[in-house]
Amino acid sequence: MRSMVGIDHINLAGLDLNLLIALDALLEAGSVTKAGKLMGIGQSAMSHNLGRLRTLFGDELLTRHAGGMRRTPRAEALRLPVREALGSLQALLGRETPFDPATAERLFRIAVPDSIEMLLMPRFLAYLQEKAPGIRLRLHNVDPESVLNTLDENKIDLAIGIGPFNGAQTHHKSRLLMRDEYLVLFNSHITKLKTPLSLDDFLKFPHLLTSLRPGEHGVVDKALALLGLSRSIALTTPRFMSVAPLLVQAPVIATMHSRPAQMLAKIFDLTTSSPPVALTDVRIDMIWHGSYGDDQAHCWIRDTLWKMAQIR
Repeated sequence: MRSMVGIDHINLAGLDLNLLIALDALLEAGSVTKAGKLMGIGQSAMSHNLGRLRTLFGDELLTRHAGGMRRTPRAEALRLPVREALGSLQALLGRETPFDPATAERLFRIAVPDSIEMLLMPRFLAYLQEKAPGIRLRLHNVDPESVLNTLDENKIDLAIGIGPFNGAQTHHKSRLLMRDEYLVLFNSHITKLKTPLSLDDFLKFPHLLTSLRPGEHGVVDKALALLGLSRSIALTTPRFMSVAPLLVQAPVIATMHSRPAQMLAKIFDLTTSSPPVALTDVRIDMIWHGSYGDDQAHCWIRDTLWKMAQIR
């Protein structure tokens, strides 16, 4: 069993917790003036807080340079622990007032691929307007290389991604949102291909590769390599929504997860087929920072998104 860290009540009793709030604001804003605005206090009062914090931590925390103020290495090391501590405190205090989606007002910042945005957000937005009109969304692109850091820096509240989030640590919490199969998508009027596609037909035309990660190698290429085969990649794009307009005009083939593929096929008069190679199911997860684990509003939006994802 993991032992509990002892609490030094005597020393903590002498600590003004408002200083931690001031520290978080200073580290977030990187400016005394901007931090004061975040806390609703004047520049003089915030400068006084910075002086007390410098004494408390024995470090300058913010130093002047040509472009303004820069965080010291010690300050950078403090950013995440301070944010986690305040997040836990906020969640603790938040339990005293039950979350009511009908009256709550809150902004959620969600990083999501455009294919999942197209699939989930229309019905999710409609649900919010009816059941939780005070909940607002700000959607961001997903960068697999930086999404975990973006969560750690509290720049987003939640991320949704295809496949596992590589490099996730213990403070990153995740939940399976949905699974999906792959479908092949093409313009049968241009390609003259029939369904179901044979392997020869599948390799007859160049392919579009949709990928958020660098490189020109995806799950299809891995499956073909096992057969000693390869395909020609005509275009690689991180934007799933651009696939259908490209297929409308060009004799090319795309492979993507089935639910958005079916939507695009219906809208753009495209044809779908099961892939002629064995592909593992698509796994779509959502991930968040553990400091929001018990936040009632955060729990609600995660559960609601999960329920939306189960509707076919």
